Amino acid sequence: MPFHLRCGPDDAPHCRFAVSPLWETRSAVRALDRPGPPGARLPWLRRIQVAASGLNLAPLSLLTPARGCGPRFLAPRPADPYTRIEDELARVRATDPAAARAELERALAATPGAAVSLRGRRMLEDPGRAVKELADLLELAWRALIEPDWPPLHALLEADAAFHARRLSGGGPEGLFAELHPDVSWSDGTLTVAHAEPPEHGTDGAEGAEGTEETDRAGGADGTGGTAGTAGPGLLLVPSVFCRPGPAAGAGVPWDRALVYPARGLGGLWESASGEQPPEVLSRLLGRGRAAVLTALEEPASTTGLARRLGLAPSSVSAHLSALRDAGLLTSHRYGHQVLYERTPLGIALAAG
Repeated sequence: MPFHLRCGPDDAPHCRFAVSPLWETRSAVRALDRPGPPGARLPWLRRIQVAASGLNLAPLSLLTPARGCGPRFLAPRPADPYTRIEDELARVRATDPAAARAELERALAATPGAAVSLRGRRMLEDPGRAVKELADLLELAWRALIEPDWPPLHALLEADAAFHARRLSGGGPEGLFAELHPDVSWSDGTLTVAHAEPPEHGTDGAEGAEGTEETDRAGGADGTGGTAGTAGPGLLLVPSVFCRPGPAAGAGVPWDRALVYPARGLGGLWESASGEQPPEVLSRLLGRGRAAVLTALEEPASTTGLARRLGLAPSSVSAHLSALRDAGLLTSHRYGHQVLYERTPLGIALAAG
């Protein structure tokens, strides 16, 4: 069912982008539990089979119902593009046991028999211990499933945020949401997600996705009054590698006024580019190193990210990038602490032959 978020006139220009390593971890766990049809994540699933086999993810799986929401305290709202996993896990571990029990009870009730199972009963009897054990398990999952690939993952997410931030700056909310995702649209101050699931890792039919949710600046999820969330005016946009094909939209605390969406460039993420060869004619024209760099920039990337992907020294990649930029084939933009490079129209045409 569609999700509608009514925004004030000042909301869209104040969009914020954030990255959540804990969101990626929880989504990766769900991808292992319910992999769905083969797709862009298939190479990743093959790569982490051995690491995943050493994890007992059953407690997290029990709290990820097929229809319904998982505990909200396991998915804190990210603060900024540089959110650290340590900070997110600390927020999980600081959850009040009474609040955790209510969330655990709600999540377990969404799966028939989960609340009366041995594991479910133990969680409800001692929610404080459950919070600690779940946080420890999420940390183990992070170390095994996400951390080894986090530098390129984070670089891709930052590049996506930078790309869409420029779309917002140059074309306003219409320009931003026109290419964010096919299910997402913007019209007359209203953000619409045609098929949305809630950010608490539920699926269609879960709270926040069933029916039509509407939020305005003066009201809550049902427009009955109060403050809509804790993040102030504007929208929080979270690019994700492991987000399902459709975006996730939130109207309730802590994910009110937030949208998680699939990041750009996922198709080639898990494929090593070190063995890819640029077209021979392009190599003769530019030199093999510069041709490799230009070919690899299908998505914006940093010097470090390109060097890691191509298996080249950062100093060599930096020199190639400078030469390509001076020739008008690349442009660069500072985003946070990184400088990201992307191809100009001329560079796109040349790389495409």
